[in-house]
Amino acid sequence: MTSASNTPVIPRPEAVPPPSLGRKLVRHFLTRVLFVVAMGLVLVFFALPMLWLVTAPFDGNPTLAVRWPDWTMSNFATIADNRYAVGALRNSLILGLGTMAVVLLLGSLAAYALSRVRIPGRDGLLYALLLLSSIVTGTAAMVPTFQLITQIGLINTHIGVVLVLSGGVLPTVIFILKDFMDSIPKSYEESARLAGASPFQILRHVVAPTARPGLAFVAVWTVVQVWGNFLVPFLLLRAPEMQPAAVLMYTFYTEGGQPNLRLLSAFSLVFSIPVIGMYFLVNRRYGFRFHGGIKS
Repeated sequence: MTSASNTPVIPRPEAVPPPSLGRKLVRHFLTRVLFVVAMGLVLVFFALPMLWLVTAPFDGNPTLAVRWPDWTMSNFATIADNRYAVGALRNSLILGLGTMAVVLLLGSLAAYALSRVRIPGRDGLLYALLLLSSIVTGTAAMVPTFQLITQIGLINTHIGVVLVLSGGVLPTVIFILKDFMDSIPKSYEESARLAGASPFQILRHVVAPTARPGLAFVAVWTVVQVWGNFLVPFLLLRAPEMQPAAVLMYTFYTEGGQPNLRLLSAFSLVFSIPVIGMYFLVNRRYGFRFHGGIKS
C-alpha cells in the first residue's frame, strides 16, 4: 500500500487577479478626456468660420484671422457702392423662391399620385429616381444640360436656371413628400368625397393642410440647396446683372488681386441672413418634429 506522502502534488495555476479599481478609473478618465478633446477640436473646426462671419463685417480692417473687431458699420456701405451686389441678392431670391414654387407644386402632385395610385413597380421607381439623382450629379450632366438650355433659348435667363435646379432636387423632394402623403389617413379624403368635394378640392383643403409640415420642410431645404449653388448659375447666366450672390461673391477682389475682405465679410453676413431667418421662422411654427405628415 502506497503511503500518502508518496502521492505527487499537482500545483494549481495561480489565479489572475482582476484589474484593480484604480486602473478602471484611469482608463475611464483617459477615455473621457480623449472624447472631450476630439469634440473640442470638431467644435473649433466649425465654430471658427462662424465667429469670423459674425465679427469680420464689423471690423474696420478685417483679416482672415478671428479677432476682436474695431467696431464699425462702414463695411456695409461697400455693398451699396458695388453696382451688382444688391441686384445679386435680388437674383438669389428670384432663383430660390422660383425653384421652391416649382418644386412644391410638381413634387406634391407627384408624391400624392404615387401615394394613392397603385402603380406596378412604384417603390422601385422611387428608389431608382433617388439613386440616379445621387449618381448622376449636376457636374456630370452639365454639358448636355448646357446644350439643352441653349437649344431651347433659355440661356442667360432665370427661367432656365430655375428649371435646371428644380429638376435636380425633384427626385429627393418626391421621395420625402411621399412619406408624408402615406401618413395621411385616407378616411379624411373619403369624408370630403362624400361631402361632394372634387379631387382638386380634396388636395387643396384636406391633403395640403395636413401635409403642411412636410411642405414647409421641403421649402426650406430647397431654398438652402439653391441659395448657395454656384455651378449652375455660373454656367447658364452670362450677364453680371443676372448672376446671383453665390456667383458674384467670387468677383470681390481689389485692383491688386487680393480679396476685398471688407466687402466680402459684410456681403457674406447679409447673404446668410435670409436662409437663417427662414429656418427659424419655420422651426418656430412647426418645430421640425415630424412623424410622416402629422406634426408630433
